[in-house]
Amino acid sequence: VQLQASGGGLVQPGGSLRLSCVASGVTLDDTPIGWLRQAPGKERKLISCISSSDDDTTSYADSVKGRFTISRDKVKNSVVLQMNSVKSEDTAVYYCARVLFPCLYNNYDVYDGWGQGTQVTVSS
Repeated sequence: VQLQASGGGLVQPGGSLRLSCVASGVTLDDTPIGWLRQAPGKERKLISCISSSDDDTTSYADSVKGRFTISRDKVKNSVVLQMNSVKSEDTAVYYCARVLFPCLYNNYDVYDGWGQGTQVTVSS
């Protein structure tokens, strides 16, 4: 499966942005999905995960906990990342991927299927 992220753009510090993850030909409800990001010069890192829709358990990296929310839009067959109270350090290319749940938020995370990411730039 290959997933595509969209919805990025330029946002001011403290603002909000909503990212969307879709896949063609696949029902995402049965798939644990994670959002990752890669800042310039840094490694790609997992920041949020949602389990398969049996219980939709969610989790977050400490860097985004309390500010970002991951959820499913079952009508649109997508997974959404709502980003609130964004900071300059949130600037990165954001990707979505199929993940091995539960997510660990360390180098042992396992994920695949990420496609083209979407750029998020936080700047005044």
